[in-house]
Amino acid sequence: MKDFTLIPLCQLPMGRKGRVIKISTKGKERRRLLDLGLVSNTNVVALQKSPSGDPTAYQIRGAVIALREEDAFNVLIEL
Repeated sequence: MKDFTLIPLCQLPMGRKGRVIKISTKGKERRRLLDLGLVSNTNVVALQKSPSGDPTAYQIRGAVIALREEDAFNVLIEL
């Protein structure tokens, strides 16, 4: 069995890649994240933070998506 540490997407360092493991929210928020392509085993790259620090731009399945920290906190990834 593989050992890995799960961290929230909002803690992914800029320029690093992670892989989606789990979405820990329900309802409309979960559906929105899934619709944006954040499904299990999807690679995500943190591209840049806005000047105010929130939201952050991520590359997800070839598209650049901006997520607020409160939404990205609910996506658990492995580095």
